[in-house]
Amino acid sequence: MGLELYLDLLSQPCRSVYLFAQKNGIPFEFKHVDLTKGQHREEAFAKVSMLQKVPVLKDGDFTLAESIAILLYLARKFKTPDHWYPSDLQKRARVDEYLSWQHTGTRMSGSKVFLLKGLVPLFLDKPLPPEKLQEAIEELNGTLKTFEEKFLQDRPFIVGDEISLADLVAIVELMQPVAVGHDIFDGRPKMSAWRHRVEDAIGKDLFLESHKLLFGYKDKTAEQIPPDMKEKLLPIVLKYVK
Repeated sequence: MGLELYLDLLSQPCRSVYLFAQKNGIPFEFKHVDLTKGQHREEAFAKVSMLQKVPVLKDGDFTLAESIAILLYLARKFKTPDHWYPSDLQKRARVDEYLSWQHTGTRMSGSKVFLLKGLVPLFLDKPLPPEKLQEAIEELNGTLKTFEEKFLQDRPFIVGDEISLADLVAIVELMQPVAVGHDIFDGRPKMSAWRHRVEDAIGKDLFLESHKLLFGYKDKTAEQIPPDMKEKLLPIVLKYVK
């Protein structure tokens, strides 16, 4: 039995795993789990992973959840180029440092703007209070300042001169608000240059292909969202408008 990856490319962590596997020529079977249809909550998927979240890796009888754990597993098993997860102790520690911080940093604040600006208008029958979005944008701005000053600084990539898992995880999170029309790179030349270096290192065609589903949500209207999808995702959306 070969490697299986359970993914939905609407999800940032899924895109990081997908991009890493594709970029490094790791053979796998793509198992699509449609988050918008709630397939991750169905009994069939619970048999794959009791956490009922994506991504999930299955390698024979071995099952692994959590994107960071999956990325590290793939890097080690397939002996990917050293720059992804450096053998140098201090460089590896820098990668670990970013991967430990990003859950409550870029992921949290980027996801909030994506939901408030992109999904809330599709799910609620009343306009979003503008102060809610502005509050989320200010929180994101603070996160981006930390990202630039602490993690990127004046380096081409987070850990020196080559792309690492830290850059890969960062870029998929930072594209989330961009996909709903909030261009975080506008007016930030250092981050914009970093973005283009990361895209070039991954491969522009692969990068765009992996984000196609995400960017499709920018032009959706409320009428295009199936009622059952609204019912399943509304509780998640409402958390961000209270």
